[in-house]
Amino acid sequence: MRQTTQQTLISLAVASACAFMSVAAQAQTGDGASADAQASATTAAAAPTTLQDQIPEVKVTATRYSTSLLKTPLAVTALSQDQLTRKGATSLRDLSGEMPNVVIENTGLDSAVQITIRGITSTNFTETGDPAVGFHVDGMYSPRPQGAQALMFDLEQVEVLRGPQGTLFGRNSTGGSVNVIPAKPDWTGNYGKADLDLGNYNKKQVNFVQNVVVNDALALRGTFMKVKRDGYAHQTRDVSEANAPALGWVPNGKPDVDQRFNRYVSPSEYYTNQNEWAGRLSALLKINRDVTAKASYEEFQDSSAGGAAFRDCEAGAGTRYACTDQGKWDINVNVPGHIDMKIRTLRTGVNWNINDHTNFDYTFQIADQRRNEITDDDKGLQNAAPFQINGAYPNTADGNWGTWPLTDSFHRTLDSRYLSTVHEAQLKQQLGSVKYVAGLFWMHERNNIDYEITNTIQKPYGDVGSVLYHQPNRQVDAKAAFAQADWQFIPTWTATAGARYSVDSKEDKGGEVYGANWIGNPAYYNGWYSQGTPGTPGFHVHDGTDLAPGMGGSVAAYHLYGSPTSNDHKQTWNKVTWRLGLQKQIDNNKMVYGSISTGYKAGGFADKTDSCNYHKCADGKPGVVTFLPYDPETVTNYELGFKGKFLENRLSLSATAFFMKYKGMQLTGTYFVNQIIPDNGLPCPADQPKCDVYETWRTINVGKVNIPGLELEWDYKPWRGARLGGGFAYINTSVHDFNSYSDDYQCDVRTELGLPACPAVYNGPDKTLLGRRLANIEGNHLPNTPKYQFNINFSQEFGLENGYKLTPYVKVNWRDKAYFDLLNSDFAHIGRFQKAYAMADASVRLEAPEDKWHAELYVRNLTDEHAKTSTDSAFGGFMRAYYVEPRMVGFRIGANF
Repeated sequence: MRQTTQQTLISLAVASACAFMSVAAQAQTGDGASADAQASATTAAAAPTTLQDQIPEVKVTATRYSTSLLKTPLAVTALSQDQLTRKGATSLRDLSGEMPNVVIENTGLDSAVQITIRGITSTNFTETGDPAVGFHVDGMYSPRPQGAQALMFDLEQVEVLRGPQGTLFGRNSTGGSVNVIPAKPDWTGNYGKADLDLGNYNKKQVNFVQNVVVNDALALRGTFMKVKRDGYAHQTRDVSEANAPALGWVPNGKPDVDQRFNRYVSPSEYYTNQNEWAGRLSALLKINRDVTAKASYEEFQDSSAGGAAFRDCEAGAGTRYACTDQGKWDINVNVPGHIDMKIRTLRTGVNWNINDHTNFDYTFQIADQRRNEITDDDKGLQNAAPFQINGAYPNTADGNWGTWPLTDSFHRTLDSRYLSTVHEAQLKQQLGSVKYVAGLFWMHERNNIDYEITNTIQKPYGDVGSVLYHQPNRQVDAKAAFAQADWQFIPTWTATAGARYSVDSKEDKGGEVYGANWIGNPAYYNGWYSQGTPGTPGFHVHDGTDLAPGMGGSVAAYHLYGSPTSNDHKQTWNKVTWRLGLQKQIDNNKMVYGSISTGYKAGGFADKTDSCNYHKCADGKPGVVTFLPYDPETVTNYELGFKGKFLENRLSLSATAFFMKYKGMQLTGTYFVNQIIPDNGLPCPADQPKCDVYETWRTINVGKVNIPGLELEWDYKPWRGARLGGGFAYINTSVHDFNSYSDDYQCDVRTELGLPACPAVYNGPDKTLLGRRLANIEGNHLPNTPKYQFNINFSQEFGLENGYKLTPYVKVNWRDKAYFDLLNSDFAHIGRFQKAYAMADASVRLEAPEDKWHAELYVRNLTDEHAKTSTDSAFGGFMRAYYVEPRMVGFRIGANF
């Protein structure tokens, strides 16, 4: 049944495209019965086609020239500000599902947005990683993924390019590119607009825009946006206390979880809230007839609490991990979330029209991002899960490695500053039948961050395990030279050739890590508390009230840990990427193209560590120093495309078929490093099957991935006032040559639930594979990449008396099953996947004559779909997940003046 549904969907999409083209071909036939029939139909029409009935032309800058979308030989989608407003989009994450093979998610980590295009993404959002999808504002590269979180407001449009961008755009990217283009000042007059949006969860949003013409040479534009909304999480205060007297856990009336940060917060400060504002001031100056200068200052402030994971009650149903009285949005918090992120950006540029055929652009950007935040990692969810203790209360001298009944952890960015500068110079020239763009690019970052991860209840003795990453000077430098030319060698044929030479370097100066091996250290208590000695009278695990604000949390406090690990290191990579293309203009409204393009993302390294985590390796030898380096990833994209207008320009259609060869995919997470010999030299106990394995947070390279796919987009005006748009995507990613994948996912729970067991531990002759549970993932799909996607939207404008207009609108996005890991684990109860689902939005808009004012009622996630965007097992068979937002309803009203 499932296969039949998938085949039906793809058949309908392809058949629709063929039918559109067939009808269009008949409509444009000059003779024969079909032409006569079409002529009769046209004559019988109620009214001739007017410009109002046609699909408007859309201009894009995907080739660094302003070109018609339907004449641009790239897979690109453009969304206007009106479309963004209708979708209720205030940040990039609100556009997930709107474009073929594009998935945009809020990660809940480091205030970043994760963009996946055609299966390619980045899973490292820290200062050590780079995005796989380039993010640009007005064509200028933004190096940090947090920049994509900034509110999108007062824009010309958003352009999303699919496939590697290894020639023209910013720093090299393997997945694609997003270009957010702000609206520019203009000389049409002094005008403005204002909007107010009120919604459920106490949402309040305001937008203001003002354009000012100072004189014939100078125009200014100012805009401001602010949004506040309560969190939809049902948040309570966590004062959990272990209560298992038979196992040695005797309650004493004091919370066992950390109470240092626990305070009352109102719903406006709950996790999942919004509290952001942004402003922009832009200027456009005509220096003379040939030279124009521009400048823009932008500021963004995020003061929200951050996102949250929730119990996956559906997964645990029928097992001992089932939810009891938890609601789907319940969390129990002892560390209220708080983000203080400010991004200040200055962009300037000069455009010089040297002559009618030659143009020079120089742009400069400086961005200053400062952030501190704190996040409760467990949110009290694990504490409701079942537990067991193997043995007595862990106060013996050798410790007890039984499962502890409570988990309590948090992470915080104590302070960070990411300072980046970007320079780009471009020369564009038309020489007869050849036009080209050539340029130089230089991006430099200097980042510093103090980042702490803390587990306040750690085995074996219940002391604090904590790590501080003190990175005062981590630098990234990216330089490139590029050129691309289009040659119209026959009137309707154009050939494209381009190349880019990139040099990337990363360097860590003065970086230090304290507590890197996660050994509990009494120094954390800063001399203010002592547990005593395990195995002796008086030993006492700290209560949550025993921890004080001055413990940990600063470089000064962590100096008590002893000598830190020094991270001084530097590496450099370089690569030539290129593009070849051929374009045929069938007629003024239709074209086909083919291209081969490549992309690359630089490699990197992590913090200095011992390859066996300061234990003896499985072969009995000590570990060696490593920075856990990883190699660049590369992609080659083969693409065929068609774009055209039909039915007297009432229908636009684009179709793209592609095949991508993706090599060395960078994947970040907790991965195997080495097999070790435990300090006690004994076999691992049943509840600690990985005590002889060293794994850590790192980036690895995956062999290769084949990515074939198909993308369709259409926009159709079937009759006056109506508009039918949509898209269809098919992608079938398959992983190959990854022979070292270790499947140690919840081995004990799989046995308990009767699921397929983990593979046996490898102990063969290949020492690089020791300790791994080798699994065959040949042919598996990439994470978060549904095989099929489909979206459709429809609106109908009704003319009312006195020039008023009423426009209802409905949209449905459907997404196929998607996995969240390379194992493609669809186990019952602990599977990491989201089954196929659909989401719908609807609105109705009333517009006054000449759009002097407008009012709109809207609802997003109409059916209140509870769909996961990621999921994992956090504690045994207990599952938690991130979800799409619940149903959002509201009312917008605005005026133009």
